[in-house]
Amino acid sequence: AQRMRMNTISSNIANINTTRSPEGGAYRRKDVVFESIPEAKTFGEILTSQPQRDVARVQVTDVISDRKAPLMKYEPDHPDANEEGYVAYPNINLMEEMANMIQATRAYEANVSAMNATKDMAMTSLELGR
Repeated sequence: AQRMRMNTISSNIANINTTRSPEGGAYRRKDVVFESIPEAKTFGEILTSQPQRDVARVQVTDVISDRKAPLMKYEPDHPDANEEGYVAYPNINLMEEMANMIQATRAYEANVSAMNATKDMAMTSLELGR
């Protein structure tokens, strides 16, 4: 899920100056929507588990486009300028996107570290059983 978020943020940064998109008009900032999905359990596991320790996974449910109005800049010589000389640019804040990228990268790294720790514990358990 965080990898999808990083790809979406990368796309936003790459299109920060895109004035013409396939949908028409300036590029619209994209954002990822996550949903928490509880892990499937047997009836016995549900009865013996503690409610505050239920395990869930996260998945991407949608990628939505930002509804903010584009930034209008006066550039009468630009090929995409309107009759009044204004060009519509994406309403993307580079600093906000970079902060989101750092947050997504840190979350991804934390998930990888947790998976590696789980793998190491499983391997150690197998070695103890020999």
